[in-house]
This record gives sequence, C-alpha cells and structure tokens, in this order.
Amino acid sequence: MQNFYFTRTNILNKGVKMKSKTSTVLKKELLDKCKDLGISMVGFAPVKRWENPPEELPQHFSNWIPREFWPQSIYPEARTVVVIGLPVQLPIVETAPSIYYHELYETVNILLDEKAYEISNFLTLKGYPSIFIPRDGYGDIEVLLEKPLAFFSHKHAAFLAGLGSFGLNNVLLTPEFGPRVRFTSILTTLKLEGSKISGDDLCTRCLSCAQNCPVNAIKSEYETGNDFPPLINKMRCATRSRKLRKEYRSPCGICIKVCPVGEDRKVFNRNETSMYNHKEGFEEYHQAWEHVRRYGSKKTS
Repeated sequence: MQNFYFTRTNILNKGVKMKSKTSTVLKKELLDKCKDLGISMVGFAPVKRWENPPEELPQHFSNWIPREFWPQSIYPEARTVVVIGLPVQLPIVETAPSIYYHELYETVNILLDEKAYEISNFLTLKGYPSIFIPRDGYGDIEVLLEKPLAFFSHKHAAFLAGLGSFGLNNVLLTPEFGPRVRFTSILTTLKLEGSKISGDDLCTRCLSCAQNCPVNAIKSEYETGNDFPPLINKMRCATRSRKLRKEYRSPCGICIKVCPVGEDRKVFNRNETSMYNHKEGFEEYHQAWEHVRRYGSKKTS
C-alpha cells in the first residue's frame, strides 16, 4: 500500500530539486493546479504589500491593516499570499435571506477550504512549505458581537492581490462577479511576483447597498477626499446575522445582490437592478424568490 505520509527530510530533499525551477515555472504549475481544481479567481500578493501598500491601489486608507494582522505576523516564513476566489451564483443570492442562499454560502465555504488545503499541500510537496487560512476564522456570530474581527482579512488580501476594489458596503468588488465572490488565502514560502493592480475603483457610488440595508449599517453619506469606503456599523450587521442564523437563513446577502457591478449580471441577464424593488414587469422573479423564502427556514420578516 502506498504511503501518503511524508517526512521533513523527504520534503527538503524534494525541495532541493524543485528549487532549481524558476518561480515563473512554479507559478505556471500553480495556476494549472488551480485550473484543475476549478478555481475561478487567483491572485498573488507579496507580503511586502502589507508593509508598503502599492501606489497603484484604487483606494488608500489612513488607518491601514495593523501589523498583527499581516500574513508574516501569522506565518513568519510567508513570502507570498495566494488568494483564491469562488463565485456565489446571482440567481440564488437573489432569494436572500433564505435557506437556499444559506446552503450556497456553506457549500462555497467548504469548497474554498478544501481547495486551499490542497494548494497548500501542493506547494509544500514542491519544496515550499505553505499553510492555508480558513475562509472565516471565527467560531460563532456571538464571538463577532464581542469582537467583530477575524485574525486575517481575505478581502484585504484579495485587494492587495489586484483582484478588485472596495465597495461602499466594505465588500470587495470584482470585475467578474461584483461582490458575489468568496475568498480564502494560502500563505507560502515561495516568493512570487505580485499580480498586476489595475487601480480601477469599481464602486459606482449608486448607494443601492446603503438604501437597501435593512438595518442601516452602511453609510450613504461620505465626504469626497476622505477614506473610502467609510466604515460600516459592524455591530448592526452582526446583530442581524445572529437573528437570521436563528431562523436558518443567514447570511443576509442583500447588499451584494443589489450591487450593479459584475459581468455575472450579463451572464444571468440581470442588468436591471430595479427588479429587486419593483414587482411590475418582474412578477415571475418575485414569485420565485417568495416561493423559496416560504420553505426551509423560520422566516419571521
């Protein structure tokens, strides 16, 4: 029977041979691995980008990520953060909050963890010890109500990997899926060139996320020239999440379904975002969403 376990000596011996490969070759192998795993988005961020944010970034913040949340503070050997993303399908998000979106969210989270674990092992066996960080990193919503932070921010990692820009709702917007994408990260000792940062600010400032937020957690007013996006009220958001979790229909999802950004809108023929607030002309969609919401959860509102 083949032994799938490996020792530190085996890794180091294999690593000596693999180190002769250029980072370009290893990067191609890694991208091929991601393609085989069906990963929709991949970006690379050298850890130095946390210390010295690139000028090309579409947004700059006076209060930057504290050092304790940098990847090299979590895994001192880290040289590059590999960020992977998977989309959440828009027609399912449109039913949110619902058991349907809840199940999709859980499925994507599990897939991200599994794929990130595989990639970290793939890189380790290539001679570059690597670890993955789970997509959430908190035990329960009750923990977030006491301290609304995780030990690492995947959305900031994706931001520094050139995958998108922040929206008014403090979620990362991507050209492909708008905010309808989930991320996780792999910290690797492999030194790779960072992904190109386009510098495009994708947020249209349409205010749809703020206007549709059921708990008014998103600021609709902000001063030009100040940090963008302004901070959302995390406690209001977390409190709503606790309520929805008890009803088996978390997360909320409203601010990401109404966002007009993303090519996925064209793919699913959802270019008209007024459909979420007006039934006339969109009756069949509203009937479908209401049908889903009536079942599988303790809907109270």
